[in-house]
Amino acid sequence: IVIETYRVYHDLRQGNNRAMEITAYHESGHALMAVHVGTEVHLVTIDPDWDDGPKRFGDTQIIWDTTGLSEREYCEKRIFVALAGPVAEMLYTGDAFHPGMGSEWAADWAEAWQAAQSLHPDQTKRLVFLEQTSADLYRLLNGDDFWSALAALADNLLAHETLESEEVVDIVEQWLPQ
Repeated sequence: IVIETYRVYHDLRQGNNRAMEITAYHESGHALMAVHVGTEVHLVTIDPDWDDGPKRFGDTQIIWDTTGLSEREYCEKRIFVALAGPVAEMLYTGDAFHPGMGSEWAADWAEAWQAAQSLHPDQTKRLVFLEQTSADLYRLLNGDDFWSALAALADNLLAHETLESEEVVDIVEQWLPQ
């Protein structure tokens, strides 16, 4: 079992509701994709503790049970979860940025880049693969059911600031029955 945390480092100034909404969509993207690929979300929050690392404004903690997964399957799932945060944010804001270009997405891109290394050792092929995966995720998350699940997660996150595993699954299953 591996526990990974996906974090976002947006510049949130007190009272900036738009930045909170963007962060909620970003973190909800990670959480939604984690449920979709069959792993467990421990929690997702837009109110993380700052006592265990750098100042940040959102965390999604994923529990990976790699039992029965090939290395390829595990790497692909990690890539999907890592890139889903930036892609969800792009969809919400309407900005078509490259997920490797935003400084607030650097950790997500680094996670996807590292996970793709064993799949595509050649850096050029790896870049093409990650860009194609981002485009595929964009189309997937922009579909009616996925967008509804994403919006419902973000709305609940904005209302409650932290969602635990069962809450995330309950929300997602309303829109994407397993």
